[in-house]
Amino acid sequence: MSSPTGPASGLPVRMPRPRQPGRHRRPEPLVAPEGAPALVLAVPGAPTNATRSLADEVISIARSELPGLDARIGHLDGDDDEFPSLSAVLVRAAEERTARFEQARAAGLDVKEPDGPVAVVVPLLAGPDNALLRRIRQSVMDSKIAAELTDVLGPHPLLAEALHVRLSEAGLARADRARLFTVATAADGIILASVGGDEAVQAAGITGMLLAARLAVPVIAAALDEEGSIASVAEQLRGSGSQQLALAPYLIGPEIEASVLEEAAKEAGCSTAEPLGPYPAIGKLALAKYTTALGISPQQAQGTQGAPVR
Repeated sequence: MSSPTGPASGLPVRMPRPRQPGRHRRPEPLVAPEGAPALVLAVPGAPTNATRSLADEVISIARSELPGLDARIGHLDGDDDEFPSLSAVLVRAAEERTARFEQARAAGLDVKEPDGPVAVVVPLLAGPDNALLRRIRQSVMDSKIAAELTDVLGPHPLLAEALHVRLSEAGLARADRARLFTVATAADGIILASVGGDEAVQAAGITGMLLAARLAVPVIAAALDEEGSIASVAEQLRGSGSQQLALAPYLIGPEIEASVLEEAAKEAGCSTAEPLGPYPAIGKLALAKYTTALGISPQQAQGTQGAPVR
């Protein structure tokens, strides 16, 4: 214990540093506004321990970027307490928010429950997959809870960085440690594998152009869920002079079974990198979707306790 005049034990007390004046001062740490809606990560695919672990890591990254964030995981195919469904998570978030405000009023505080959404639902998808997005939207509607559904995470330059790192980890591209720019590459042609049909391929192609600029090799997007698409792109790349091909999954991971990637790589006759998984950029992009949906600027997120959130 310490006293106003000093620590009773004789140990030093860590005191907060005074804010540095002027334009070079350090920014205040960001915190989530009190009473802000929950961020609910909508996780596709079969609910498994591996899928939950991946989602937990993504949520952990988002919380580290915005302390105090109420972040939850809803499985699109969940149906029990271990793997709760998206609609069940939304209902629980609404019940808990109502209970908090009732307790505050019972304690004599003059508080009013916000009019805004109870939650912001962020799909754990790198690119658009209309079939999965329809199911996520239906789950939100089934919950009958006021929630806002954001866009998917990509396309985005951070996803190109993540793809580059995964290729590097698989020995399919070598990168400079400091800036992640290529020194030499083992692959001279990249197949960017997506799911979700033509729209997903087009969106992946945007990130693919950024990846091509980083690697200085051709990158072409193809659909894993369209028969012959991967093989066709492999043939196209070889026809243009590429000989050592690599498959880069433009996927977080839960969207598709691992065996589909293995079969696609075998069909194209090339090696494959791991899906994006819980790469730090995924958590940051999920948080960016959340703050954008709420219109929260960094200034508004700095200790705005009790501030209304619209």
